[in-house]
Amino acid sequence: MKYLIKDAYAYIGSSFASVDLLIENGRFVGISPSISDGDATVIPSKGLVVFPGFTDVHVHLREPGFSYKETIASGTAAAARGGYTSVCSMPNLKPCPDSVENLREQLDIIEKDAVINVYPFGTITVGQNGETLSDIEGMAENVIGYSDDGRGVQSEEIMLSAMKRIKALDKIISAHCEDNGLLFGGYIHDGEYARKNNHAGICSESEWGPIKRDIELLKKTGCKYHVCHISTKESVDLIRKAKADGVDITCETGPHYLVMNDMMLKDEGRFKMNPPIRSEQDRLALIEGIKDGTIDVIATDHAPHSAEEKSKGLEKSMMGVVGIETAFPVCYTRLVKTGIITLEKLVELLNVNAKKRFDIGSKIALGERADITIFDLNAEYEINPDEFLSKGKATPFEGEKVFGRCKLTMVGGKIVYNEDLI
Repeated sequence: MKYLIKDAYAYIGSSFASVDLLIENGRFVGISPSISDGDATVIPSKGLVVFPGFTDVHVHLREPGFSYKETIASGTAAAARGGYTSVCSMPNLKPCPDSVENLREQLDIIEKDAVINVYPFGTITVGQNGETLSDIEGMAENVIGYSDDGRGVQSEEIMLSAMKRIKALDKIISAHCEDNGLLFGGYIHDGEYARKNNHAGICSESEWGPIKRDIELLKKTGCKYHVCHISTKESVDLIRKAKADGVDITCETGPHYLVMNDMMLKDEGRFKMNPPIRSEQDRLALIEGIKDGTIDVIATDHAPHSAEEKSKGLEKSMMGVVGIETAFPVCYTRLVKTGIITLEKLVELLNVNAKKRFDIGSKIALGERADITIFDLNAEYEINPDEFLSKGKATPFEGEKVFGRCKLTMVGGKIVYNEDLI
């Protein structure tokens, strides 16, 4: 199929330009101020913005094992609706991908049902038990990296051994940093809201303590290391200093950590995730982290659960919220339109930096795969979970008015989401 995207305002290189884009056999074959091609299907884009497809390096697709929460089909459809063309899937599955055999079960479903590019993580340890290393070498060819996401690796010795083996493969660890010994039954941030409302809190050190430990191990091993979903000011400071010291470390944070603080919580499951939304001081530190490059990537940690699992308030609900359909509009509305960052910076956080670090994703250039998304940045609407394509509906942004609506997403020149654009 041949497509001609007319009157595009597209992100090319490191800035935006007014161009026409010609796509044939899944790749860009023409990028010019004006293109005519009578054989192409025209996609009218005047007044719209064309981005390289977004990349999310941290999503939970829940399959195999938990398809009542999400499937690869529903999760990737939701991603396409959010403007994402590539995602990295986390390994807390059943069976979890700790061996070639278990990984194959997931890969088969991805091949059959995914509508976008999906890159799975293998586990660091068998069954994510933190005790025995998984088949790291056997899975290497078919995983983007290694993670025990949902659980922190508690043993320094196990993490050191993992780093050495993963370094030898030139792969990456994507680390869920959490010290179980510092949780004390907490389920939201140990801050003002928790104290005022008699909730058990999770201290910040439970996150930054393991980061500090692992930075020292990285200095010994030189392993590539990416920190999942940072939420504290101390984490930002540690990673900033480690980068200055030449440590091979990157990190991500989520939209909810950038635009919310713990005083915005309500006693509803849609506000419960791990790590928790923290203080205003932490939020402001995260903002500085994305502005100065300490934080490389915005990732959603899209974590769907059933309505019943999220219906039990802050204390009893499962950890995790959905976010892949709301990430761009929330960040655009709350960060770009307010002047905190530029639109170009947001593209770096949603596409460019993930491509640099994980070598996945797309760019708009001749010969490249046509993985793109088209947005109407002037469209204002209210976030309504009933419209989500994800099976998960629990979002802290329910009812918020935002700007930026996805009109079309294309992967390898194939339209995978279309909202009345053609």
